Amino acid sequence: MRGWVFTETHVPLKMVEKPDPVVVPGEVIIDVKATGLCHSDVAALEDPGWMNLITAAPVYMGHECAGVITEVGEGVTGFKVGDRVGVCPIAKSTGEAIGYQRDGGYATKCLVPAECLVHIPDNVSFEQGAAATDAGMTSYHAMFRIGGAKKGMKVGVIGIGGLGQFAARMAVLRGCKVYAAEINPQARELGKELGIKEVYENAADLAQVGCELIVDYAGFGSTTAQALEAVAKFGRVVVVGMGKLEATISTYTLILKQAQVLGSNGGDTEDIKEVYDFFATGKLNLQLSTITFDEIKDGLDRLKRGEVKGRLVALLD
Repeated sequence: MRGWVFTETHVPLKMVEKPDPVVVPGEVIIDVKATGLCHSDVAALEDPGWMNLITAAPVYMGHECAGVITEVGEGVTGFKVGDRVGVCPIAKSTGEAIGYQRDGGYATKCLVPAECLVHIPDNVSFEQGAAATDAGMTSYHAMFRIGGAKKGMKVGVIGIGGLGQFAARMAVLRGCKVYAAEINPQARELGKELGIKEVYENAADLAQVGCELIVDYAGFGSTTAQALEAVAKFGRVVVVGMGKLEATISTYTLILKQAQVLGSNGGDTEDIKEVYDFFATGKLNLQLSTITFDEIKDGLDRLKRGEVKGRLVALLD
């Protein structure tokens, strides 16, 4: 098999051949059909701090993948050869992450624990199947599992990028009244297509709406502080974006509003199933751009330069 190997920080990914994986009990082998490119991998290539997490280096990167099962290990139930599946990036029982602690989806084949598998509905593409395993899962978990968004609720979304567009559209489809903040003019135009009622330039402008819930998919410190100022009394702010790894908030506002500020990290197979159900309706039409497997290294460079709108997915033959 072939794949893009990470060795260490500041060293570009390199295409490397390895022997095909050998199936083991409790796991399956998939032929990868689509793999999503994530800003986390850009950060891992630039920030030495990520070396504490990438314990399997040199390792095939890629933690958003979907494909077809080609081999099934002993003890695996509920899945068989030929099944179309998406892969949850983190194994619930061990906390092991594909692409960091074991070979991931920037490869033609991938050995993954069966507990990470999710069946892809027939009318959902591999491209959508891959995007849902991280961007979809993470955005759904923050909006619905942590944020508690439900029909009729006024919801604010900060950032309409790869995560925010997923969350905003799913909240609209769930019957929420969705408002957003986004500094990029092109992304603000996208917001109208997603069914968002109003898209403001600054997160602080959400104050005029009185949202019961605001989810910060940007996480640039100031956006989190502004979300707390803007959220309604007794409201909830969920932080999932990591644009900046610290924020200064007003404890005065926090106390007087009796608000909640919560963190959200990733998700699980149940979240991915929910996103697939949204895709299966045909109404979750998002901005997904595709490249070839051989263009993954260049695709990560494009992400680094900020040239990608929405989510970037590599398709394999």
